[in-house]
Amino acid sequence: MKKLIFKNLTKDITSFFIVTTLSMTMIVWVIQAVNLLDFITEDGHSFKIYFMYALLSLPKIFSRILPFMFFLSLFYIIIKYEEKNELIIFWLNGVNKIYFLKKILNYSLLFLITQLLFTSYFVPKTQDLARSYIRSSTMEFFPNLIKEKIFIDTIKNLTIYIERKKNDGELINIFLEDNISVDEKKTIYAKSGRLITIQNEQYLILYSGKIIKHEKKQKVFHFDETQINLSNYSSKTTTFPKIQELKTTMLLTCLKILSNNQSKLLGDGILNCNPNNSSAVVEETFRRLYLPLYLPVLALIINFLILTSKDKFNYSRYKLVIFSLSSLVLVVSELSLRYSGVSLKENIIFIILPIFLFLIIFTLFKKKLKYI
Repeated sequence: MKKLIFKNLTKDITSFFIVTTLSMTMIVWVIQAVNLLDFITEDGHSFKIYFMYALLSLPKIFSRILPFMFFLSLFYIIIKYEEKNELIIFWLNGVNKIYFLKKILNYSLLFLITQLLFTSYFVPKTQDLARSYIRSSTMEFFPNLIKEKIFIDTIKNLTIYIERKKNDGELINIFLEDNISVDEKKTIYAKSGRLITIQNEQYLILYSGKIIKHEKKQKVFHFDETQINLSNYSSKTTTFPKIQELKTTMLLTCLKILSNNQSKLLGDGILNCNPNNSSAVVEETFRRLYLPLYLPVLALIINFLILTSKDKFNYSRYKLVIFSLSSLVLVVSELSLRYSGVSLKENIIFIILPIFLFLIIFTLFKKKLKYI
């Protein structure tokens, strides 16, 4: 009978968690996908790149909201059981409250493992894959970005200005500035031009103009027709991997190097492991491996709900206190990341904090249980 009632409890919590988490994930994803429309409207990427980049952000969104949705699911179901007198079934079947607590804590470990898998593997993997789509992207939608009398700097190191765009696609009075390097750039003027596609590559064909090369000595070349291969240029969208997209093993290796007061380039120069970006590396590592440790702490706090009855006059206030304490733990877990350092001495307090909180709260739980 015990197995049956606990199976029903975990089923209810899991069902509520899945439904609410998926719903919230989709809401956040849609909002984020709308914000990512700049990939097309401003950066000139294709709909395929936009869709794949947005789709691959789902694991990251899911992992970010998982702790709160776990807390909300557990809180809601236990209150629901209490208000429907379903918790009495556990006590009548010989389940004591310590045993109930241990079952819930064991259940919370499944969420902890799930969160660790997402934060340490799936999220970095999918974020890096999303970045790879950006790296392989071409300026397919650049023609749609061309607007009259607006400076267009979507392409890195290249600024384009069009005075007028005819209905047939002809461009009138074109100005381009190409910043080839720090010491070299060229300016191009043309009376007219067209954007064409040759073998899936974008070309800007210019007519009747001149090229001014700004070097040590200015040089001017006149032309009747010339072409610029826009595919040789890249979008301003960041293509270099961010710390959030790097493998967890690489971050741990970097922390080991930093703890020995060393500096080193990792992953073929992808990660510059030096004290200047140490705080970002530490924060990201803690976010992946440290934050999930707070899930059992949340489960423990919420289990204080079983120590009182809905018939007590202060039950509503008691629920509010438990909800507030759980929310405070979530806030503290996030804030602790901001103050993390590199050395073990600086981080030891943050590493042991969830364990310390768990032991203190568990002691209070057992003490309060004696007075029931």
